[in-house]
Formats: sequence, C-alpha cells, structure tokens
Amino acid sequence: MNSIETLLNKPYFIIPYLIWVTVWKGLALWKSASKKQLLWFLILLTINTMGILEIVYIFYLNKWDIDKGKTLKLLNEKFNKPKK
Repeated sequence: MNSIETLLNKPYFIIPYLIWVTVWKGLALWKSASKKQLLWFLILLTINTMGILEIVYIFYLNKWDIDKGKTLKLLNEKFNKPKK
C-alpha cells in the first residue's frame, strides 16, 4: 500500500495521468455535446474513471441516446419562452 501512495505522489505519474484523463474526457464531452446527448454529457462530466468510461463512450456507447433527447427537449420547453 505504501508503494502505491509513493507512486501517486510523484509528478512523473500525476502529470501524464492528468494529460491522459483531460484528453479523453474532453473528446468524450465534445462528442456527447455535438450529438446533443445531455445525459451522457452529465455522466461523463461527473464520473471519473481514469479515462476508461470516456474511451468506451467514444468508440461504442455514443451510438446509444439513453433518453432519446427527452431531457434536452424538456429543458428547451421549460427555459425557451416564446417571444412576444
């Protein structure tokens, strides 16, 4: 256990890890936003899986729109008031 803690405190581990996670999370969030998949965007934004969920989303899960756009439609109806 002590060797894991020592490794996690080293910058040569932390910096590549942060770059890895940021790149995959950014790509996954961009893809989910461009497909207007709000639930996937929120899931990817809040859950940190060291890039694993993001990679799986990019290559496989993005084909599934979990709520078929219902959440985004509901938010648009609620907050887009008709102009007079």
